[in-house]
Amino acid sequence: MFEQELAFANELADEAGRIALSYFRGSFEVRTKADRTPVTEADLAIEAMIREALHERFPSDGVLGEEGGEEGDRSRRWIVDPIDGTKNFADEIQVWATLIALAVDGRPVVGVVNAAALGERYEAARGLGARMNGEPITVSRTDRIDRASVLHAGLSDWLDAEHGAALLGVLREARRTRGFGDFWGHMLVARGSADVCFEPELATWDWAALEVVVEEAGGAMTRFDGSPLAHGGSVLTSNGVLHDELLARLDPGR
Repeated sequence: MFEQELAFANELADEAGRIALSYFRGSFEVRTKADRTPVTEADLAIEAMIREALHERFPSDGVLGEEGGEEGDRSRRWIVDPIDGTKNFADEIQVWATLIALAVDGRPVVGVVNAAALGERYEAARGLGARMNGEPITVSRTDRIDRASVLHAGLSDWLDAEHGAALLGVLREARRTRGFGDFWGHMLVARGSADVCFEPELATWDWAALEVVVEEAGGAMTRFDGSPLAHGGSVLTSNGVLHDELLARLDPGR
């Protein structure tokens, strides 16, 4: 199931990668949106291409994109982040990716993460497993925090946050910590190179494709209270083995 949609998402990712790389480390306009986040010419060109292709191939499907908003049917909807890691892209740091997901009745069922400048493509569909560059990937089996590699978004997001003290406690105990945010931290967990990734807040287009890859690789993604992911909510990604312990630390009254 969803093999055709996954193949099409990969075709979109191929073209998105070509567009992005034609701008990367070149000259392009960067604007600041109303929410104070940046948008580049590449973001706009990629999302426009994807929307046009989706309208041609799946005209009855809806689309939700970071730059163009929502249109069409919500029961079967493609979710697009043309460049996740736009600040990295604008700063000529190669950790950015195009994220493409398909959600059916609100649940992401196809996910493609194309990190063109890194040469990494992650893909998954429900029931088909997860792959990186065509090879199967699985999460780690690390079962203790003091043996875990823990990733997190920028610490400025945490210092005064509700869960800041709990996060710092985990970071002090962990075997290794690094500040790899955006898509890449979650994909490192999916492929078993890290064990945990924390994000205080992500939009639907930031996590929809990642969720499919992580869960098909055997991992878990929830909000900090253990509830399903939601637009603008927190995100805890883990290898699954550590998930319950981490939730207990983040929400002691749970």
